[in-house]
Amino acid sequence: MSTLKAPTPEPLDPALEVAQGLLRIGAVTLSPREPYTWASGVRSPIYCDNRRLLSFPDLRRRVEDLWAQLVLSRYPGVETVAGVATAGVPHAALLAERLSLPMVYVRASAKDHGLGRAVEGALIPGSAVVVVEDLFSTGGSALAAAEELRKAGARVLAATAIMTYDLPVQRKRFGDAALASCTLTDLKAIKEAARTLGALSEEEIALVDRGIASVNAQLEAVGRGPS
Repeated sequence: MSTLKAPTPEPLDPALEVAQGLLRIGAVTLSPREPYTWASGVRSPIYCDNRRLLSFPDLRRRVEDLWAQLVLSRYPGVETVAGVATAGVPHAALLAERLSLPMVYVRASAKDHGLGRAVEGALIPGSAVVVVEDLFSTGGSALAAAEELRKAGARVLAATAIMTYDLPVQRKRFGDAALASCTLTDLKAIKEAARTLGALSEEEIALVDRGIASVNAQLEAVGRGPS
C-alpha cells in the first residue's frame, strides 16, 4: 500500500481569497459589456456593494480577521478605529472588536443641532486613528473623515478599506494629502479571481481594463465622483 499523502493545497493569497469571496456573494460584480452607472453618472464595468458581506457570517468573520492582521502589521500603534458613515461604520465596529480597540465614527456632515459634532464617540485627543471605509473609489469620503478627525484632535495614521478600484485619481488624492492607505484586496485580485472562477473571459477582462481607464478619464473630466 502506498504511503504517499495527497499534497496539501497551497493557501490562497489573502487578496485573492477576499476577492473570490466578494465575487461569490455578489458584493463585487463585473459587467464589461453593459457598464453600471454610478451616482455621479460615471459609467463603470465594476460595481462594489460590501454591505452584502454583513449578511454572510463565515466570510464576514474571515474578512475581519484578515483585516485586523493587516492593520496591526501596517499600523501597530493604532489606538482607535474610526468608521466613515455610513458604509464604513459596521465594518469599523467589527474591526474594533477584533482589535479590542475603541471605535468612533465620522458623519458626512456635522449635526445641525445639539453639540454639532461630526465625530461621534469618545475620541481621546492625540489618539492614533485608522480610518475605515468599505471601499476606495476616488477616496473623497476617507479624506473628508480624516480631516474631521484631525480637527477633533486625532492623529490619523492611515485609511483602510476592504477593496479599492485602483483609480489613479484616488492614488493622487491620497498622495497629495499624504494619507497612507491599505486595502485587503484590489482590482488586480478581482480580475484574477474572476479568471480563476471562470466568471470572465480574457476578452472581457481586457474590456474591464479599458472600462476602468474610461472611469478615471470621466472622473478627471467632471472633477468629482463617488467616494
